[in-house]
Amino acid sequence: MAIAVKLDELLHDRRMTLTELAERVDITLANLSILKTGKARAIRFSTLEAICEALACQPGDLLAFETEDVA
Repeated sequence: MAIAVKLDELLHDRRMTLTELAERVDITLANLSILKTGKARAIRFSTLEAICEALACQPGDLLAFETEDVA
């Protein structure tokens, strides 16, 4: 089971770059990249709120729970 971060899709839909989002949210590009690639272990609610405000989205638009297929 994993939490998927759908940041790429939202950025594409909003025609916004990762750099632009980093500036709007006041987070380093490196930290935002870690979140985008799904390597983040946690996210602060204040950061999630700022991202949602900048992208005009809900937390559920950004994060999704995905089950891993077990063969």
